[in-house]
Amino acid sequence: MVPRGVTIGTTDDDDLILPFQLDGTGVRGRLVRLGPALDRILSRHAYPVPVTRLLGEAVTIAAALAAALKFDGIFTLQISGDGPIGLIVADVAVGRDPERPTSRALRGYARADRARLAAAADDAAFADLVGRGLLAFTVDQGPDTERYQGLVELTGATLTACVRHYFRQSEQIDTALTAAIGQGPGGAWRAGAILLQRLPDCAPASVPGSADVDDWRRAMLLLETVRADELTAPTLLPTALLGRLFHEDAARVFTPIALAARCRCSAERVGDVLVRLPRDELSSLRIDGAVEVTCDFCNERYRFDAAALDRLFAQSSG
Repeated sequence: MVPRGVTIGTTDDDDLILPFQLDGTGVRGRLVRLGPALDRILSRHAYPVPVTRLLGEAVTIAAALAAALKFDGIFTLQISGDGPIGLIVADVAVGRDPERPTSRALRGYARADRARLAAAADDAAFADLVGRGLLAFTVDQGPDTERYQGLVELTGATLTACVRHYFRQSEQIDTALTAAIGQGPGGAWRAGAILLQRLPDCAPASVPGSADVDDWRRAMLLLETVRADELTAPTLLPTALLGRLFHEDAARVFTPIALAARCRCSAERVGDVLVRLPRDELSSLRIDGAVEVTCDFCNERYRFDAAALDRLFAQSSG
């Protein structure tokens, strides 16, 4: 059965979140498809392949989770561990672009010990890459609102398994998730994910024989049939994939949410940070008479010569 709802044109099949609900059930979901936006994020740094793959997966999963936010803010997924990949950060800004108020802006970066990674294979296991550590989710609605953060130990053979463990332990929301990343034509990075959740008013999974429980179990079994190449294929429409997976329970799709690779750094923001430092400390950071700052996320470089620094401090004192 063809999914009902919004029809997505062939020009909008990448860099989107497609919300959906399985008709007649208490199961809702989100399909994420990333193409050029993800490749732009990953290609800004010359990361080793294991780092690139894990960061790409984290960005994709963060997009799926952030789709649930109904307010302006920033959702951050962070992995910190004692393995060769010490830090992965992926964040999604919601509603921060006045020209595209419903879009989501993605960015991400990684920190890794290249010497330790040199001994790891390109297909090294997740646990071998990150070691022991924590998975954190943070929701920041701005300076006037207290930040929410959820933490869970890295427990699972994959990042998706760790996310599922978090929802079981912390949110107590039945959640199923699958994600994949790969390279398409020309080596460009692509990724996809499908997240399923049971609506809060459904019968608990502990209630045997419940129709809600049967619907949920069937949806999880169907999700397990999706292949990695289906999640990432540029030629397979998101609606067609949902139709293939959930042909018995028509997936009613809703308005897609646009995704874009967009960093929040700027010369103004970097300048605001610099003027908070003592002048003598800034002087010690100068190279060839200027202070240079590189954004960890987008790799953009900002250069402030002596005259620019004088202007910054004059403006801050005025």
